[in-house]
Amino acid sequence: MMVAAHVRRLSESSTLTADDLLEGVEIDGQRLPIIDPGRGIFKPKELQFLLSIRTIYPRRGRRIWYEDQTRVLAQIEAGEEVVDYSFEGSDPNKHTNQWLLRAMEEKVPILYFLGIAPARYTAHYPTFVVDWSPVDLQASIAFGSPPVSDERSAAPGLAERKYAMRIVRQRLHQARFREAVLSAYGNRCAISRLPEPRLLDAAHIIGDLEDHGLPIVPNGLPLSKVHHAAFDANLIGIDSNFQIHVSEKLLSVNDGPMLEQGLKLKHGQKIDLPYRRQDWPDRERLEARFELFRTAAH
Repeated sequence: MMVAAHVRRLSESSTLTADDLLEGVEIDGQRLPIIDPGRGIFKPKELQFLLSIRTIYPRRGRRIWYEDQTRVLAQIEAGEEVVDYSFEGSDPNKHTNQWLLRAMEEKVPILYFLGIAPARYTAHYPTFVVDWSPVDLQASIAFGSPPVSDERSAAPGLAERKYAMRIVRQRLHQARFREAVLSAYGNRCAISRLPEPRLLDAAHIIGDLEDHGLPIVPNGLPLSKVHHAAFDANLIGIDSNFQIHVSEKLLSVNDGPMLEQGLKLKHGQKIDLPYRRQDWPDRERLEARFELFRTAAH
């Protein structure tokens, strides 16, 4: 499915923005939209079946229009087999709700854009409508495993649904951690101040497999991909006073402005800190991580 392949490419390194989704995809010289900005259930006129559904993450203080806006993330966190998706309005016969029914009957794989923050989404494909209830005014959505070819995916069985749900939960943890860390730092690298979110990662101070490696802002740093790689390789370290240290290995190398200005000149400087003190990097975690840097230097 060319549209799904396009979305997978968009979401490989970061979450998707509302603008990303509105761009659509070009197929044979024609632009095909992948969402309807005014509703969550979308079938473009060019296609026979439903293409995508979307759950919007509610903004603070704004009205919540559908129950799934607050329920889906909790269902994924609980590892449930399926998640609920609310009908549009209260009429099951409305054309958008009938698209859901037909997708279930035909076992059509669809794209699911799941809101994890205001105007931020993760893309999931394939997903399937596996139940449709005119009484409850909702459909049940199951996640499937990514297809290994361009052939149409089959609706997932129970074992596959549970496995796919675990993968989705892991992706959501990573995506929500990234969004929280980048937002706290104003979407800039803490070392270089690079302001392009698509080139930034949320680096764990203590790895997520360790005891204190929780996906919380005080255990994260927004770093450009170069600085993230150097941090993970212990070529740069950050002490508990937020000071940057560049390893002797890098300081002794002379190889152009990228190394000089992007890394070596940062030696002895301090990282940028979030506005809110509660979001500052945890000093104990920094000290534990900095010990790894010191050990690697010897």
